[in-house]
Amino acid sequence: MIDRITFNPAQCGGRPCIRGMRIRVKDVLDLLAAGLTPAEIIEDYPYLEPQDIQACLDYAAAQADHPVLIAH
Repeated sequence: MIDRITFNPAQCGGRPCIRGMRIRVKDVLDLLAAGLTPAEIIEDYPYLEPQDIQACLDYAAAQADHPVLIAH
């Protein structure tokens, strides 16, 4: 599903977007964090699909899963 996340240096400052559209992964995550349901997001952005929202969550989870090295 993460293949729905695209990167284009000429679009949205190279930030991750959904299927080449000008809606960033962060935009969807912000809406979810604000309490909107996937159905409400799709109602407001009818060009999005449920798989797009899941791809945003998958992408965010993958980004959070990396080791943090602490220098002493």
